[in-house]
Amino acid sequence: MKINLKQIEAFLAVAELLNFRRAAERLNTTQPSISSRLSSLETQLNVKLMERDSASVRLTPMGESLVPRAREILHSLEGFVTTAGQDQLFDGLLRLGVTEMIVHSWLGKFLTVFKKQFANIDVDLTVDLSSNLSPALANRNIDLALQNGPFDTDASGNIDLGDFPLVWVCAPSLEFNNNELSFELLARYPVLTHAKDTLPYKQLQAHLSQTKHSIRLVPSTNLAACLHMTLDGLGIACLPEAMVRDKIQTKLLTRLHYPWVPEPLRFSARYDTESAPVYVTKAAYLAGKIAAEFDINR
Repeated sequence: MKINLKQIEAFLAVAELLNFRRAAERLNTTQPSISSRLSSLETQLNVKLMERDSASVRLTPMGESLVPRAREILHSLEGFVTTAGQDQLFDGLLRLGVTEMIVHSWLGKFLTVFKKQFANIDVDLTVDLSSNLSPALANRNIDLALQNGPFDTDASGNIDLGDFPLVWVCAPSLEFNNNELSFELLARYPVLTHAKDTLPYKQLQAHLSQTKHSIRLVPSTNLAACLHMTLDGLGIACLPEAMVRDKIQTKLLTRLHYPWVPEPLRFSARYDTESAPVYVTKAAYLAGKIAAEFDINR
């Protein structure tokens, strides 16, 4: 029998994604290579596994019936390698989606530890809003999302990554009496905060709607830009404490006293347990471990 694992991998990737280009990206190879593996597999099995044209890919009934068997084969191999403790034998691509807050906290350590454990797994990194990562995960454009809730879609794999409380800060150049913040003072300066479709923005908008004062919200899809604007004295900001802690300690920013803040950003590592290779699952649990260490040390 000449059937090999690369053929099984190619078949399963196309079966799950129904797209040759995306299957090639997942397996870190080319579309011609995927096509060749599938054609060879169909020839050896003497069956048609899928119907394909320029616009679509559809599994045949035989193709549908072989998908669970293909998963069993690959999961068995992954279990074999894992039991032997040889994670460096895994090769492929981890399509990782993260929010900006993860970048500003413990992403660097996570990638360092992951690469040491999985030397032959390349990482394709996407940094985006959580609201964009959820559909990307649902559509299988990414394998693992490190993101904050709430989530528009469910994921069968979900590892808690802790939370990030928010604080009010401003540049020392802005004048406040005893660093006390009020609706009146909020009306004097722009309020710099998260993007419009995020939970912090929506909660902040609802809170500020309680006052008769006209308060201007300045949302940003880039928290780093929001931070720099705050450092330059362009407004008051409500940002994750972990992001501004060092700026407060070095007195580049002043922490303001106010009785209300949006809910903490609650993060999870989310993935699909059925289709994810074992290294994706291990990456999710590794993220949980790194996040817990970060939480203890902050």
